[in-house]
Amino acid sequence: QVELVESGGGSVQAGDPLRLSCVESGDSESRTCMAWFRQTPGEERAGVATISNDGSATYADSVMGRFSIFRDSAKNTLYLQMNSLKPEDTARYYCAASPVQCIHCVSGTCPSHVFSAWGQGTQVTVDS
Repeated sequence: QVELVESGGGSVQAGDPLRLSCVESGDSESRTCMAWFRQTPGEERAGVATISNDGSATYADSVMGRFSIFRDSAKNTLYLQMNSLKPEDTARYYCAASPVQCIHCVSGTCPSHVFSAWGQGTQVTVDS
């Protein structure tokens, strides 16, 4: 059973950075493709970034150049480094895991891709 636990969210001012963490546990083959999503009230969950087990990453256009997704395999931890935060980045951020390789993932999401494990989310609020 895969378990994902996010942390690192908080309230910041526009332009500030934050680093989100997602501690992974469970079958590593069920965590082949990892991703960060975000969701605001009344809106659908949106993909932010994806990363494969070989380190290949994709990003949503809205965060390209500002966010970076990376993994520390030794610590079984996924990270999302967020720089130059904007008010429109305000959302609850979730990490997710899939047993399927993410070679078809583009622009921070994976069409027709099932993420079977999710964290509880961590809130990021950016004040203007």
